[in-house]
Amino acid sequence: MQHKRMIYTNTPDVPGREIEEILGIVTGNVVQTKHVGKDIMAGLKSIVGGEISGYTEMLTEARYKAVSRMVENALELDADAVVNMRFTTSSIMSNASEILAYGTAVKLK
Repeated sequence: MQHKRMIYTNTPDVPGREIEEILGIVTGNVVQTKHVGKDIMAGLKSIVGGEISGYTEMLTEARYKAVSRMVENALELDADAVVNMRFTTSSIMSNASEILAYGTAVKLK
């Protein structure tokens, strides 16, 4: 299925474009659990210090999925853009976290 291009930004407007209508809040979330193998490697890495690349990759992928789901939500409203986009995270349980992408879906002139 082909989708129209979606603009999303963390600014309150789209430069050079005027907002015609606010369609509402849109969201996309992912609940991500830790991987036992990554936990073992993270424990070893904490001894010597440095970036835990397995977790970085996992969180990057989770943010991408959350944004994709937010964009899908905006497309369902026939939005042209999402403004004031933000991320938030929360702990669901000891081994799982939620990443939520949210913003305001708008129609542009």
